Amino acid sequence: MKQLITVIAKALVDYPDEVHVHEVEEDHAIVYRLLVHPSDVGKVIGKQGRIAKALRTVVTSAAVKHSKRVTVDISS
Repeated sequence: MKQLITVIAKALVDYPDEVHVHEVEEDHAIVYRLLVHPSDVGKVIGKQGRIAKALRTVVTSAAVKHSKRVTVDISS
């Protein structure tokens, strides 16, 4: 999952070397924190959050085989 988020994010940004994904496991959820260069945050979020929503949808669909909730947080 972590690798999937990394590949998608690196394809969207101008500074692919500064894309980092951290996985945090909680009780019934896994949180992926996507860190990008400050100037790339808008590119990852997209107009009206469309790209971020699509990214979250792909990750949620890929996580169906796990019995935990999966969320993606985007920050710089």
